Amino acid sequence: MKIVKKVLVGALTALSLISLAACSSSSKDDSVKKIEDKGKLVVAMNPEFAPFEFKTLVNGKDTIVGADVEIAKAIAKELGVKVEFSAMSFNNVLSSVQSGKADIAISGISATKERQKVYDFSETYYESVNVVIVKKSELAKYKKTDSLKGLSVATQKGSIQEDVAKKQLTGAKIISLVQNGEMINELKSGQVNGVVLEKPIAEGYVAKNSDLAIAQIKLKSGASDSYAVAMPKGSTSLKKRVDKVIKKLKKSNKIDAFVKEAYNLSVSSKE
Repeated sequence: MKIVKKVLVGALTALSLISLAACSSSSKDDSVKKIEDKGKLVVAMNPEFAPFEFKTLVNGKDTIVGADVEIAKAIAKELGVKVEFSAMSFNNVLSSVQSGKADIAISGISATKERQKVYDFSETYYESVNVVIVKKSELAKYKKTDSLKGLSVATQKGSIQEDVAKKQLTGAKIISLVQNGEMINELKSGQVNGVVLEKPIAEGYVAKNSDLAIAQIKLKSGASDSYAVAMPKGSTSLKKRVDKVIKKLKKSNKIDAFVKEAYNLSVSSKE
Protein backbone atom coordinates (compact mmCIF):
# COMPACT_ATOMS: atom_id res chain seq x y z
CA MET A 1 0.00 0.00 0.00
CA LYS A 2 2.85 2.34 0.90
CA ILE A 3 4.43 1.65 -2.50
CA VAL A 4 1.17 2.56 -4.27
CA LYS A 5 0.94 5.80 -2.25
CA LYS A 6 4.53 6.69 -3.13
CA VAL A 7 3.85 6.09 -6.81
CA LEU A 8 0.70 8.25 -6.67
CA VAL A 9 2.48 11.05 -4.80
CA GLY A 10 5.36 10.89 -7.26
CA ALA A 11 2.99 11.07 -10.22
CA LEU A 12 1.06 13.98 -8.75
CA THR A 13 4.30 15.81 -7.99
CA ALA A 14 5.49 15.30 -11.57
CA LEU A 15 2.17 16.58 -12.93
CA SER A 16 2.38 19.62 -10.65
CA LEU A 17 5.89 20.43 -11.87
CA ILE A 18 4.81 20.08 -15.51
CA SER A 19 1.80 22.31 -14.85
CA LEU A 20 3.94 24.93 -13.12
CA ALA A 21 6.50 24.83 -15.91
CA ALA A 22 3.77 25.31 -18.49
CA CYS A 23 2.30 28.24 -16.55
CA SER A 24 5.74 29.74 -16.07
CA SER A 25 6.52 29.35 -19.79
CA SER A 26 3.27 30.97 -20.91
CA SER A 27 3.51 33.77 -18.33
CA LYS A 28 6.93 34.76 -19.58
CA ASP A 29 5.60 35.74 -22.99
CA ASP A 30 3.63 38.91 -22.33
CA SER A 31 4.97 40.62 -25.45
CA VAL A 32 1.52 41.44 -26.84
CA LYS A 33 -0.09 42.20 -23.48
CA LYS A 34 2.58 44.78 -22.58
CA ILE A 35 1.92 46.65 -25.82
CA GLU A 36 -1.85 46.45 -25.40
CA ASP A 37 -1.65 47.64 -21.77
CA LYS A 38 0.26 50.80 -22.66
CA GLY A 39 -1.86 51.37 -25.77
CA LYS A 40 0.98 51.99 -28.17
CA LEU A 41 3.62 50.21 -30.24
CA VAL A 42 7.05 51.86 -29.96
CA VAL A 43 9.03 51.31 -33.15
CA ALA A 44 12.78 51.90 -33.38
CA MET A 45 14.13 53.02 -36.76
CA ASN A 46 16.82 55.04 -38.45
CA PRO A 47 15.01 57.46 -40.81
CA GLU A 48 17.89 57.61 -43.28
CA PHE A 49 16.84 54.68 -45.49
CA ALA A 50 14.62 56.11 -48.20
CA PRO A 51 12.36 54.62 -49.43
CA PHE A 52 12.01 52.45 -46.32
CA GLU A 53 12.14 55.25 -43.74
CA PHE A 54 13.03 58.89 -44.16
CA LYS A 55 11.93 62.34 -43.05
CA THR A 56 9.95 64.76 -45.19
CA LEU A 57 7.52 67.63 -44.67
CA VAL A 58 3.88 66.57 -44.40
CA ASN A 59 1.47 69.51 -43.99
CA GLY A 60 4.44 71.62 -42.92
CA LYS A 61 5.53 69.14 -40.23
CA ASP A 62 8.74 67.08 -40.24
CA THR A 63 7.43 63.52 -40.49
CA ILE A 64 8.94 60.02 -40.77
CA VAL A 65 7.50 58.22 -43.80
CA GLY A 66 8.37 55.20 -45.94
CA ALA A 67 7.60 51.55 -46.65
CA ASP A 68 8.71 50.34 -43.21
CA VAL A 69 6.55 53.04 -41.62
CA GLU A 70 3.47 51.70 -43.43
CA ILE A 71 4.28 48.13 -42.32
CA ALA A 72 4.64 49.30 -38.71
CA LYS A 73 1.30 51.11 -38.92
CA ALA A 74 -0.33 47.90 -40.16
CA ILE A 75 1.16 45.97 -37.22
CA ALA A 76 -0.13 48.56 -34.74
CA LYS A 77 -3.58 48.35 -36.33
CA GLU A 78 -3.56 44.55 -35.95
CA LEU A 79 -2.72 44.99 -32.25
CA GLY A 80 -5.36 47.70 -31.82
CA VAL A 81 -2.92 50.32 -30.53
CA LYS A 82 -1.36 53.59 -31.61
CA VAL A 83 2.11 53.66 -33.14
CA GLU A 84 5.07 55.75 -31.96
CA PHE A 85 8.24 56.03 -34.04
CA SER A 86 11.54 56.44 -32.23
CA ALA A 87 14.27 57.83 -34.50
CA MET A 88 17.93 56.97 -33.82
CA SER A 89 21.19 55.98 -35.51
CA PHE A 90 21.13 52.54 -37.12
CA ASN A 91 23.71 51.03 -34.76
CA ASN A 92 21.33 51.78 -31.84
CA VAL A 93 18.14 50.42 -33.41
CA LEU A 94 18.50 46.80 -32.29
CA SER A 95 19.94 47.62 -28.87
CA SER A 96 16.87 49.75 -28.10
CA VAL A 97 14.73 46.63 -28.54
CA GLN A 98 17.05 44.58 -26.32
CA SER A 99 16.93 47.26 -23.60
CA GLY A 100 13.13 47.50 -23.78
CA LYS A 101 13.04 51.11 -24.98
CA ALA A 102 11.28 49.93 -28.15
CA ASP A 103 8.83 47.08 -28.74
CA ILE A 104 10.04 46.29 -32.24
CA ALA A 105 12.67 47.49 -34.70
CA ILE A 106 11.91 47.87 -38.39
CA SER A 107 14.61 49.65 -40.32
CA GLY A 108 15.80 47.57 -43.25
CA ILE A 109 17.13 44.99 -40.76
CA SER A 110 18.52 41.70 -42.01
CA ALA A 111 17.88 38.63 -39.84
CA THR A 112 21.42 37.26 -39.73
CA LYS A 113 22.27 34.10 -37.78
CA GLU A 114 24.17 36.15 -35.22
CA ARG A 115 21.24 38.51 -34.67
CA GLN A 116 18.82 35.58 -34.38
CA LYS A 117 20.72 34.44 -31.29
CA VAL A 118 19.71 37.65 -29.51
CA TYR A 119 16.40 38.64 -31.12
CA ASP A 120 13.24 37.09 -32.54
CA PHE A 121 12.52 37.98 -36.16
CA SER A 122 9.36 38.00 -38.21
CA GLU A 123 9.02 36.39 -41.60
CA THR A 124 11.05 38.32 -44.15
CA TYR A 125 9.17 41.00 -46.03
CA TYR A 126 11.67 42.33 -48.58
CA GLU A 127 14.79 40.94 -50.27
CA SER A 128 17.67 43.38 -50.25
CA VAL A 129 19.91 43.94 -53.29
CA ASN A 130 23.13 45.83 -52.64
CA VAL A 131 24.93 48.11 -55.10
CA VAL A 132 27.89 50.48 -55.23
CA ILE A 133 27.46 54.21 -55.93
CA VAL A 134 30.38 55.99 -57.60
CA LYS A 135 30.97 59.32 -59.32
CA LYS A 136 29.37 59.29 -62.77
CA SER A 137 32.59 60.66 -64.29
CA GLU A 138 34.42 57.54 -63.02
CA LEU A 139 31.72 55.00 -63.85
CA ALA A 140 33.78 53.24 -66.55
CA LYS A 141 36.51 52.42 -63.99
CA TYR A 142 34.32 50.26 -61.79
CA LYS A 143 32.93 47.08 -63.33
CA LYS A 144 34.14 44.29 -61.03
CA THR A 145 34.48 43.82 -57.28
CA ASP A 146 38.27 44.11 -57.48
CA SER A 147 38.00 47.45 -59.31
CA LEU A 148 38.04 49.15 -55.92
CA LYS A 149 41.14 47.33 -54.67
CA GLY A 150 43.30 49.73 -52.67
CA LEU A 151 40.58 52.41 -52.74
CA SER A 152 38.24 53.70 -50.02
CA VAL A 153 34.61 52.56 -49.84
CA ALA A 154 32.08 53.90 -47.35
CA THR A 155 29.42 51.79 -45.63
CA GLN A 156 27.02 52.42 -42.78
CA LYS A 157 28.27 51.32 -39.38
CA GLY A 158 26.50 48.21 -38.09
CA SER A 159 24.71 47.50 -41.36
CA ILE A 160 24.66 44.39 -43.54
CA GLN A 161 26.24 46.51 -46.28
CA GLU A 162 29.30 46.94 -44.05
CA ASP A 163 29.68 43.16 -43.88
CA VAL A 164 29.01 42.74 -47.62
CA ALA A 165 31.69 45.29 -48.50
CA LYS A 166 34.29 43.69 -46.23
CA LYS A 167 33.67 40.23 -47.68
CA GLN A 168 33.13 41.02 -51.36
CA LEU A 169 35.14 44.14 -52.21
CA THR A 170 38.53 42.45 -52.12
CA GLY A 171 41.37 44.70 -51.05
CA ALA A 172 39.23 47.83 -50.65
CA LYS A 173 39.64 50.03 -47.57
CA ILE A 174 36.23 49.97 -45.84
CA ILE A 175 35.29 53.13 -43.99
CA SER A 176 32.29 52.78 -41.66
CA LEU A 177 30.25 55.94 -41.08
CA VAL A 178 27.05 56.55 -39.10
CA GLN A 179 24.88 58.50 -41.55
CA ASN A 180 24.04 57.80 -45.20
CA GLY A 181 24.18 61.50 -46.00
CA GLU A 182 27.71 61.65 -44.62
CA MET A 183 28.78 58.79 -46.91
CA ILE A 184 27.33 60.52 -49.97
CA ASN A 185 29.09 63.78 -49.07
CA GLU A 186 32.39 61.91 -48.66
CA LEU A 187 31.93 60.41 -52.13
CA LYS A 188 31.06 63.73 -53.77
CA SER A 189 34.08 65.42 -52.15
CA GLY A 190 36.43 62.64 -53.24
CA GLN A 191 37.21 61.36 -49.75
CA VAL A 192 35.95 57.89 -50.75
CA ASN A 193 35.63 56.23 -54.17
CA GLY A 194 32.43 54.31 -53.60
CA VAL A 195 29.46 53.84 -51.28
CA VAL A 196 27.66 50.52 -50.71
CA LEU A 197 23.90 50.88 -50.21
CA GLU A 198 20.68 48.92 -50.66
CA LYS A 199 19.43 49.42 -54.23
CA PRO A 200 16.23 51.47 -53.67
CA ILE A 201 18.12 53.75 -51.28
CA ALA A 202 20.96 54.13 -53.78
CA GLU A 203 18.51 54.91 -56.58
CA GLY A 204 17.03 57.69 -54.46
CA TYR A 205 20.43 59.35 -53.94
CA VAL A 206 21.40 58.99 -57.60
CA ALA A 207 18.09 60.53 -58.69
CA LYS A 208 18.90 63.59 -56.57
CA ASN A 209 22.60 63.82 -57.49
CA SER A 210 23.28 63.99 -61.22
CA ASP A 211 27.03 63.59 -60.62
CA LEU A 212 26.57 60.10 -59.13
CA ALA A 213 25.74 56.72 -60.68
CA ILE A 214 25.32 53.06 -59.75
CA ALA A 215 28.33 50.99 -60.80
CA GLN A 216 28.06 47.74 -62.77
CA ILE A 217 29.77 45.91 -59.90
CA LYS A 218 27.71 42.84 -58.98
CA LEU A 219 27.41 42.11 -55.27
CA LYS A 220 26.07 38.72 -54.23
CA SER A 221 22.91 38.47 -52.16
CA GLY A 222 22.16 35.79 -49.60
CA ALA A 223 19.45 34.73 -47.18
CA SER A 224 20.73 37.29 -44.68
CA ASP A 225 19.99 40.10 -47.15
CA SER A 226 16.23 39.85 -46.58
CA TYR A 227 14.55 42.35 -44.26
CA ALA A 228 12.52 41.35 -41.19
CA VAL A 229 10.99 42.90 -38.06
CA ALA A 230 13.10 42.47 -34.92
CA MET A 231 11.56 41.74 -31.50
CA PRO A 232 12.88 40.83 -28.05
CA LYS A 233 13.88 37.18 -27.69
CA GLY A 234 10.91 35.07 -26.57
CA SER A 235 8.21 37.25 -28.17
CA THR A 236 6.24 34.26 -29.41
CA SER A 237 2.79 35.85 -29.30
CA LEU A 238 3.99 39.12 -30.83
CA LYS A 239 5.83 37.31 -33.62
CA LYS A 240 2.65 35.41 -34.47
CA ARG A 241 0.69 38.65 -34.87
CA VAL A 242 3.46 40.39 -36.81
CA ASP A 243 3.81 37.42 -39.17
CA LYS A 244 0.07 37.51 -39.77
CA VAL A 245 0.33 41.13 -40.93
CA ILE A 246 3.37 40.52 -43.15
CA LYS A 247 1.78 37.49 -44.82
CA LYS A 248 -1.32 39.54 -45.58
CA LEU A 249 0.68 42.48 -46.97
CA LYS A 250 2.88 40.23 -49.12
CA LYS A 251 -0.09 38.28 -50.49
CA SER A 252 -1.80 41.50 -51.59
CA ASN A 253 1.48 42.95 -53.01
CA LYS A 254 1.09 45.89 -50.64
CA ILE A 255 4.77 45.92 -49.60
CA ASP A 256 5.98 46.38 -53.19
CA ALA A 257 3.42 49.17 -53.53
CA PHE A 258 4.69 50.80 -50.30
CA VAL A 259 8.27 50.73 -51.61
CA LYS A 260 7.31 52.20 -54.98
CA GLU A 261 5.16 54.98 -53.48
CA ALA A 262 7.84 55.86 -50.93
CA TYR A 263 10.54 55.85 -53.60
CA ASN A 264 8.54 58.32 -55.72
CA LEU A 265 8.02 60.51 -52.65
CA SER A 266 11.72 60.41 -51.72
CA VAL A 267 12.74 61.48 -55.22
CA SER A 268 10.25 64.33 -55.36
CA SER A 269 10.91 65.63 -51.83
CA LYS A 270 13.67 68.09 -51.07
CA GLU A 271 16.85 67.03 -49.28
